[in-house]
Amino acid sequence: MRYLGDVLLTTPLLHSLRQAYPDARLDVLVFHNTASMLEGNPDINQVITTPNRPKFADYRQLFGQLFRRYDLAIATQPGDRPFLYALLAAPLQVAVVPPKNTTGWWKRFLVRHWTEFDDDNTHTVLQHLKLLGLINVPQCFSLVPPQISNTKQLAQQFPFLADNTGYAVLHPHPQWTYKQWTVEGWIEVGLYLKKLGLKLVLSGGPAREEIDYVANIQCQLPDDTINLAGQVSLAQLATIIARAKLYIGPDTGITHLAAATGIPVIALYGPTNPVKWAPWPTGFNQNRNPFDKQGSQQLNNISLIQGKGDCVPCHLEGCDKHRQSRSKCLDTLSPKCVEEAIRWALGK
Repeated sequence: MRYLGDVLLTTPLLHSLRQAYPDARLDVLVFHNTASMLEGNPDINQVITTPNRPKFADYRQLFGQLFRRYDLAIATQPGDRPFLYALLAAPLQVAVVPPKNTTGWWKRFLVRHWTEFDDDNTHTVLQHLKLLGLINVPQCFSLVPPQISNTKQLAQQFPFLADNTGYAVLHPHPQWTYKQWTVEGWIEVGLYLKKLGLKLVLSGGPAREEIDYVANIQCQLPDDTINLAGQVSLAQLATIIARAKLYIGPDTGITHLAAATGIPVIALYGPTNPVKWAPWPTGFNQNRNPFDKQGSQQLNNISLIQGKGDCVPCHLEGCDKHRQSRSKCLDTLSPKCVEEAIRWALGK
């Protein structure tokens, strides 16, 4: 899978397999740029990586690593490459396949067991767990975030982790513009959290655009605001978030990561379908979608704030239908709605 959040949402499947087969070897194949989401995962023996755009030499090496090395191969995505890898890796395959009326419907005839991919009405966690029913493995619903071994060293690097006043983590920059909230909204919410007595911690990835975006917000917040953009690994960030009083973020992989730590999470959603892609609530162990398609909702540690509009969620990439376009439902989302969710999450 191409994105960090997608990889994290497979961890209930991996954890279920480990519980069912405690002595088995369990390896996972992912793209290079998503492997960090599985750092320190105790359910996995080895993470095998491949480039996003493999060359012939990469394919040749990977085929040598995979060919008939396993008893069971599970393809969690309906694309061609995962399907081919599953066929090569094991004599027994379980796969997600495209619906009958789409390209690739024929894949169901080449694997031992299959389930159809549902992009609208089944949460991604449940989509993965459907595969377990095909091989009689009990389902575990808990996500497993990445982990570090030396938390003491992290606390020495960032003294605010020992500050008893508490802090909130804000992650303002998603990968795509159409998922962004407004800079003004982030600043107002940050100042509100400061009034409540919380230190502000900003997180962000290593891309220059993201670092600049977060720095612009930081300079308009109190001087003691901490900016971690581009400074910590994914596993370190998971540890930092797990100690926070609250996390606020858009529809992005880090929001799924925050949800997996169990702390209160406020997720800001616009065009994205919450049925399919909402953060998975901690302690939600039911084989049904945790969130409905429309409306702001609260469940366990998740407060999902949805932008308003008759078209929401449109499932499109912004109002101009491309990833770098804006979404009106998020541009008009009032900070007051987020502040209300903050009060609820903090028990105020």
